[in-house]
Amino acid sequence: MLAIVFDVLPIFLLILTGWAVVKIGFVKSELGPQLGDFVFKVAVPVLMFHTITTANFGTASPLRLWSAYFFGILITWTIGHLLATRLFGRDRRIGVLAGVSSSFANNVFIGLPLISRVLGNDGLVAVSILLVVHLPLMMVIGTVMMENAERRETGGHARGLGAVLLQVGRNLLTNPLVIGLLLGLVVHESGVPVPSPIESVLSQISGMAGPLALMSLGMALTRYHVSGNAGIAMLTSGLKLFCLPACVWVGCHIVGLTGTWAQAMVLTASVPTGINAWLIANRFGIGHELAASTITLTTAFGVLSVTFWAFLLGLGG
Repeated sequence: MLAIVFDVLPIFLLILTGWAVVKIGFVKSELGPQLGDFVFKVAVPVLMFHTITTANFGTASPLRLWSAYFFGILITWTIGHLLATRLFGRDRRIGVLAGVSSSFANNVFIGLPLISRVLGNDGLVAVSILLVVHLPLMMVIGTVMMENAERRETGGHARGLGAVLLQVGRNLLTNPLVIGLLLGLVVHESGVPVPSPIESVLSQISGMAGPLALMSLGMALTRYHVSGNAGIAMLTSGLKLFCLPACVWVGCHIVGLTGTWAQAMVLTASVPTGINAWLIANRFGIGHELAASTITLTTAFGVLSVTFWAFLLGLGG
């Protein structure tokens, strides 16, 4: 158990470091989003490219991986939505936001560094394949559902299926993570070796991705606090840290996903809620406190949930 803690704790200490250097005034809070842009648009895509070019896919199926993970999202999102609207009596918009906050894991800024540290390159391949569809689909689905909920609550018009599909396609084609992975697949399938000087640069940038992602997240978290909505925020946090990984674990068993890829899916599902939940709340001007509180609470207790799931998965021994 102690070995697992030593594997997991540095991830959250780096987040704490980023938070602390802003709080004590060493750097300005504006650095967090700027550093996050570099991580999302450059460092992580390079990491994904570098990972895929040297990957051994074996016989594992991406469809099984996606099915297992999104099965967990579907169940957890539904529970979060229903409890927010039925148990807490909130409107449909808060219901959607509760579902998003309960099921939107921070797979880019925490998941990738965590999986890299605990499961190595094979785990990184699995998370990279997940990220191709996870972020674009979750943002589009969350946005469309919020639009529909807002139409029902306040009136207005919902977009048609064609507009939704067009947005999904545009998001996929312009997403830096997708571009990095697709380019990696092209190089992987071509069999052409990456020249040594370029390989050295790729390795160095890939090595930056994890620490910079975690510190930039910590800097960004200085903007979020636990305020109001304590009961519902505790609910969404519990769903995110324990229900989602449990449902993903069940999904892996249903579709027959095993080994490192299954471990990677369950472990990355156990990480804190992504900042994207707050972005959706901010776009629609509702639920800021719920999203911010869930992000803060899940990050504060994330070390416990990740350690718990790593222990159940038999990792870190």
